Amino acid sequence: MTQRVLTTESGAPVADNQNSATAGAGGPILLQDGHLLEKLARFNRERIPERVVHARGSGAYGYFEVTDDVTAFTRAGFLSEVGRRTETFLRFSTVADSLGGADAVRDPRGFALKFYTDEGNYDLVGNNTPVFFIKDPIKFPDFIHSQKRDPFTGRQEPDNVWDFWANSPEATHQVTWLMGDRGIPASYRHMNGYGSHTYQWTNAEGDAYFVKYHFKTNQGVRSLSADQAAELVGKDGSSHQTDLLQAIERGMNPSWTLYVQLMPAAEAADYRFNPFDVTKVWPHADYPLQRVGRLVLDRNPDNVFAEVEQAAFSPNNFVPGIGPSPDKMLQGRLFAYADAQRYRLGINHTQLPVNAPRAATADNYGRDGLHATRYGSRHDKNYEPNSYAGPAQTDTALSAPLPVQGWTGTHEAPAHTKDDDFFQAGELYRLMSDDEKARLIANIAGGLSQVTRDDVIEKNLAHFHAADAEYGKRVEEAVRALRED
Repeated sequence: MTQRVLTTESGAPVADNQNSATAGAGGPILLQDGHLLEKLARFNRERIPERVVHARGSGAYGYFEVTDDVTAFTRAGFLSEVGRRTETFLRFSTVADSLGGADAVRDPRGFALKFYTDEGNYDLVGNNTPVFFIKDPIKFPDFIHSQKRDPFTGRQEPDNVWDFWANSPEATHQVTWLMGDRGIPASYRHMNGYGSHTYQWTNAEGDAYFVKYHFKTNQGVRSLSADQAAELVGKDGSSHQTDLLQAIERGMNPSWTLYVQLMPAAEAADYRFNPFDVTKVWPHADYPLQRVGRLVLDRNPDNVFAEVEQAAFSPNNFVPGIGPSPDKMLQGRLFAYADAQRYRLGINHTQLPVNAPRAATADNYGRDGLHATRYGSRHDKNYEPNSYAGPAQTDTALSAPLPVQGWTGTHEAPAHTKDDDFFQAGELYRLMSDDEKARLIANIAGGLSQVTRDDVIEKNLAHFHAADAEYGKRVEEAVRALRED
């Protein structure tokens, strides 16, 4: 095998990579040793700002294959025919902890999926739960601050976690999910994924449907108890990353079946609760699951930093036939996700290989900036309109327009007949088996009993009582017993 030559960043051969240049055999290092300086300077800059949320992640490439005809509901090209395949990249993540956190913890999981379609990249940013803790993005920074490490103690504080939930009754449904049996997935392969938000599909005739995405794992849902998770973290803090990597390397390619719920747009206004409230699910009895296709992961990244850490997702990356809804949390994320990547990776992060379109070509008037790699030819203009055959608009909207009315200002969402923060949490509780209920109560009481303020405990107990009388009574008794020990 021919030995490759080690070079500097400029391509010059390196004579000695073992010894720095010095003033004599035992003298001080010389500033003229450009190879040493380049190595140390690069080493100092190897890390980029980690994500404020979803920092700890794993990812893999794969494909999405359409199995059922959905052309009556969307004109999206990658969904246009049965059997059609589209390359994908999926990033899993925990939410609250830092990049060095453990995988097997009680936390929602990010489920961010990039479709490299021939009409541009489509990003679907969701979680492994169908609901979320809050319904308005103005509360998101405060929510995350309450869940992250306390600025004084440097650790996650039960007082902060439960105080925010005590004053945010809309979180009760997601808290019930998080503290239940699915709060700690056994692996990324053994959990479902959800779009969580409400999106819009538009068909070729211009008819609009609101849509919810459900990715059901074909490996079966498997989760860990708190004791199992603690043991696993002690053995391998990167357990989920290890599992995903090894499964794909062995050819045990994980897969999910995509189902959607579809609501004709005209039905949204009179639905019994706000269908754009991300703290609630749409009952399947009202809008049954309809199968769309199959997602398969079959290739690990070659470089975790380049392809997982630098992967950038934005729910504002739509393709023709798919668009947003009035979901307020989604509306906030349409800005926040892309802006986070502009900060972390720079304005030209979309030109990185993992983020760049693959089946389409990006052709616009964006120029220059840090790390620019796309310049065009010397005759290309950087303004529009122009008379030089530059790229021009299509005059065809990606999705149907949404009607708006009323006065500008800060408003609570319009009330529907069953718009309260507790009834779906109660329905979820009543669906559980006796053993599931017992574990849920133990998980909630274990955290809530550590809170130091009685009024915060009482506020949280009131939420569980409002969801279901038995639910509240059992949590209250369990908390009291733990505090008396």
